[in-house]
This record gives sequence, structure tokens and C-alpha cells, in this order.
Amino acid sequence: MIQTVIQRIGLALTLLLMAALLPTAALQAADDKELQQSTDPERGRIEQIIRNYLLANPELLVEVMRKLEARQKAEEAAGLVGKIMANRTALFASADDFIVNPAGKIPVVEFFDYQCGYCKRFLPTVTRLLKTDKSVRFVFKEFPILGEVSVVASRAALAAKMQGKYQAFHDAMMGQRRSLTEALIYQTATDVGIDMARLKTDMARPEIARIIKANRDLAEALGIRGTPSIVIGEQLAPGAISYEQLTQLIDEARVNCSVC
Repeated sequence: MIQTVIQRIGLALTLLLMAALLPTAALQAADDKELQQSTDPERGRIEQIIRNYLLANPELLVEVMRKLEARQKAEEAAGLVGKIMANRTALFASADDFIVNPAGKIPVVEFFDYQCGYCKRFLPTVTRLLKTDKSVRFVFKEFPILGEVSVVASRAALAAKMQGKYQAFHDAMMGQRRSLTEALIYQTATDVGIDMARLKTDMARPEIARIIKANRDLAEALGIRGTPSIVIGEQLAPGAISYEQLTQLIDEARVNCSVC
């Protein structure tokens, strides 16, 4: 990282110094091979000056690194907003998803996997939020990425939605502390009162596979690779953030959210 920064600093300072030291005509003809060859000795002298200066003033590296990181974060944030805007309907208002409080103004979307321990750890935060803040529109995005059993669990959850049992099944699944198996998935469905014959029929429907694929494509478009990943308005919070962190991001979205 530091070497890369030094290289970028060196390049920037080299260009600045060359702009100051080389004739304007030479700069305008920089693409000419002969000119580039003729300036190689001068370039080497300038690079040595830069190296000596950086060695004598190492604090400059820290300052530049901070500015580069700040600029990179700003560019990434702007890029994320653009991606969210481009996928706004699929992200916040898809009829395929289970949405709590569809009329809520502030959208919060969770991409999760039923085998993800951090997702299970995040459940109490979600439950608390849904009980205390009715301005939030919470969207559950099935995003099975931890193996075939995760896919079976997501298929079952989406099929449970067709019976009006999504929330009960979801909470029960997230409450499981044993290793996930198909038998445990079906037992959990039975325990929350789901019609098992209908569930298995619905799980095989083509639209279930389509929804899972669409969620994966959406995650890829947003640069989401892990779970849980939480989209709050136009911000992305990877990981099981605390209730305090989540509500802070929601409060920020109330003030400044172009997609809300």
C-alpha cells in the first residue's frame, strides 16, 4: 500500500516538476518517442529530487495517504449512489421480496444467508428496529451464498411467503443454532405451521429460482459479496452492525437521501 502511494506521489510530483522545468513545447510533444528518450536523464534527476524530499519529509506521505483515502471513499460513495439509483425498484420495491411496512419512507435492505452466523447475530437488531421505528421499510433479500443447503433454505423461505408464513419461518430459521440440513429446514417449516406438501411443490417453481438469481445479480451490481450486507437509503453497511450504528445511518438517511 505504502509503496503504491509513493509511486503515485512520485508520479504526481514528477509531472508537476516536469511542468515547471521543461519547456511548454516539450510538454506538448510528450508523446514523441525521441523527446521521451531525450528527457530520460532529466526525469531521473527529478525522481531523485522527489525521493530525497520524501525521505526528508515522511509526514507528507501520511497526509497524502489520508487525502487519497478520503478521495477514494468519496468516489466509491458516489458510485454506490449511482448503482442504487439504477437498481432502485429491484432493491427497494420488488414484489418478490418480503417487506415489512411497505409504506415506510426509509428503505433498509438486508442481504442474508440462513447459514451465516453474523446474520443470526443481527436478527435481534432487526427485530428491535421493526418494533421501534415505523418509518422504516425493511426488505429481506434472500442471498444464499454459503452452499446448496443455503439455497434450499431460501427456496423454502420464498415458498413460505406464498403461504403467508415468511416472517415466522425466517425468525425460526435465524434462531437455529444447529448446523443447517434439509431435514432441519423442513422440521422448522412444520413447527411454524407450514403446509409441507404445498411448500415442496412451491419450492420447485421456476419463479423461486428466478428470484434467487435476480438477487444474486443485484448483489453483484452493487458490489455485495458477503452477508449480512445492509443497504440503508444510499449507504451500504457490510456486516452485523450494532443497533446504534444502524439507527444512526437511518437518521442520516432521513436528512440526506436522494433515493428515499
